[in-house]
Amino acid sequence: MRLHPFGWFAEIRPRRGVQNGRTQVMGDEQPGGLLRAPRERQPVGLLELFFDLAFVFAFTQLSRKLISELTWTGAYQTLVLLLSMWWVWSLTAWLTNRLDPRRPTVQAVVLGTMIASIAMAAVLADAFDGRSVVFASVYAVLQIAMALFFAVALPQPERRTGWRLLIWSTGTGVLWIVGSVTGDAARAVLWTLGAAINYAGFTLRFPTPPLGRITAPEWPVAAEHMAERHRQLFIIALGELILVTGLTFTRTDYTADRTGAFAASVLTTVLLWRIYVFRAGELLAEAIDVAADPIRLARPMALAHLTMVAGVVVTAVGDELVITQPLGRSDPAWVAVLVGGPALFIVGRALLEHTVFGRVSPDRPIALLILLGLAAPLLFAPPLLAAVAVAAVLAAIVLSDARDARKHPPAAPRDRRP
Repeated sequence: MRLHPFGWFAEIRPRRGVQNGRTQVMGDEQPGGLLRAPRERQPVGLLELFFDLAFVFAFTQLSRKLISELTWTGAYQTLVLLLSMWWVWSLTAWLTNRLDPRRPTVQAVVLGTMIASIAMAAVLADAFDGRSVVFASVYAVLQIAMALFFAVALPQPERRTGWRLLIWSTGTGVLWIVGSVTGDAARAVLWTLGAAINYAGFTLRFPTPPLGRITAPEWPVAAEHMAERHRQLFIIALGELILVTGLTFTRTDYTADRTGAFAASVLTTVLLWRIYVFRAGELLAEAIDVAADPIRLARPMALAHLTMVAGVVVTAVGDELVITQPLGRSDPAWVAVLVGGPALFIVGRALLEHTVFGRVSPDRPIALLILLGLAAPLLFAPPLLAAVAVAAVLAAIVLSDARDARKHPPAAPRDRRP
């Protein structure tokens, strides 16, 4: 066996062959390339599941930050930090969607990203304060390094996507680093701008002169793998919700009111899972597969899951509050998280349903209106009653879904092919 003098670089470099007098990239077809084999089933591997464990820690840290700063400023900062962590996860999901995680080079990149994600999560609570330089530096270097890896590891024409990402990531990375050494107000503006540019670039397909925008041939999407990655991250978020709920309950006295609050919180978690998986969650892969332009479908899919995960993080804060003081006096901030978390989830779930089926069940907007209508009366009720009311609204959605399943045949994803 002949060893390449540059080791891992031999694995990155696309193999080439000659056909009809023209040199062709053969990264997919030849052993040793980083791309997944053509038409290969794209299962989610243990490496990706291991990577996702870092986000249990990240989501827990986000909920801890929000509960320690339950103000509009704290909520806004938590959102910006969530967007940054989600961006890292998304880049990794797209990487393993196209590249083979069984390859040592890809494994090294994913594990390195996991370590960097844990480092970012470790300083999340102080990211806008004393540890802003650490957080911003790791984040900026990480996204630039991943974009550079895309540019080196992918064949043409996909490699141009990596160069687009590198240009955009370098620009936003500068904003994050500069923001980390400025005052609080300037930091909030620059970091918000950096996050907004990343997501705007994704929405617009990273237009970059003279490369233009990303096209479908430049970034093929493995539907089953991409759907499964998003489903698993949502389950990871529910895992964080269970962790916060359980740990909070074990730190309190097992009184009847706290036990009731714990039961309501666990029930809410189960209901969130059931609402998510009903039809749209189960048919997500098929919806991507039948889309004429999977990249176009991936944008609302990602937004839907981001919104639902945000709702779960906020719900975790509400669960901790209600278990700690189930019969205490509610204030506007408490009611906002108790009602707002499930409301965010319903908004995201409605967007997911519209992405898959091209429509939204009436019970989603009705439930959202009921939750918003309950906010004012719940200001005069103990948190335990608010938790029970929210669980009742979610249970009504589950019952409505079950009734629809009995009366109507299973719906198929909307066919977006021309």
